Amino acid sequence: MTTSVSGKAPMHPLLAQYLTQLSTNPLRTKALTSGAFSFLQEVIGSNVAGLAPAHIPKDASTLTRALACARIDSKALKMAIYGIFVSAPLGHVLVGLLQKAFAGKTGLKARLGQLLASNLLVSPIQVTAFLASMAIINGAKSLDEVIRTIKGGFFSVIRVSWIVSPLSMTIAQQFIPVELWVPFFNVIQFTLGTIFNIKVKKMRLAAARKEAEERERERAKQATSDQP
Repeated sequence: MTTSVSGKAPMHPLLAQYLTQLSTNPLRTKALTSGAFSFLQEVIGSNVAGLAPAHIPKDASTLTRALACARIDSKALKMAIYGIFVSAPLGHVLVGLLQKAFAGKTGLKARLGQLLASNLLVSPIQVTAFLASMAIINGAKSLDEVIRTIKGGFFSVIRVSWIVSPLSMTIAQQFIPVELWVPFFNVIQFTLGTIFNIKVKKMRLAAARKEAEERERERAKQATSDQP
């Protein structure tokens, strides 16, 4: 049996069930959704960025080999944890505050204000949290490495967010019923998160290659200077 959205088109029963859970258990539902999407972002990002699979022992089982080849590893699990315990609660609080601030307000000024608040307040906080988490998950071992990752990727990521966010918000305001905003923005966030994940991985791969090349040059210089 299907239900309708605001008395319009019929709704798929799975979507109706999801919206019911979102209404009765909002944070839990958002956390599970974010965890699943973050897990997929890591798997897709690792494959697209061209990361080498983890070393597989010769006596590893077929399942272990299949998981390694698909880049399903501890990082993917850490990303799921990030989605559940960082991304979802942070988004829940920030978007909730934004919606509360503009509740009942209509008109062009209210819409522009909502867009500005989202771009200038919400997005920078979410991008910073995302990049910091990506740095840690991808092997950053010091605060300096985390800060370098944030500085290196912030404006690249926020520019994309500033382009996509107004477009998606305008589409939502004009065409998407309010009760469908969460799944709509989930899809947008998943797409952007996957793109950002790939960018961060490629950036760290480039940094690792540069560091390896510098070490190789230093060893070559040392070997030359040691010659009689």
